[in-house]
Amino acid sequence: MRIDKYLKITRLIKRRTIANEACDAGRIVVNGNVVKASYNVKVDDIIEINLGSKTLKVKVTNVASHATKDTASDNYIVIE
Repeated sequence: MRIDKYLKITRLIKRRTIANEACDAGRIVVNGNVVKASYNVKVDDIIEINLGSKTLKVKVTNVASHATKDTASDNYIVIE
């Protein structure tokens, strides 16, 4: 699954267009590398999201094509 779609489905970023723009701006880092929106997310990837003054670091535990509001957080573990 593309990282922009993953960020939207897991509700780490509210809209896919914002996730896409964050990738284009170099604010999304996976395993220490800046990635584009087309990057395919895999289990055990470490995603670092830098938006504004906040930095969020999560570990991917599941890549589901659909998640509800209640199950969205089951797809990752917050590291920092």
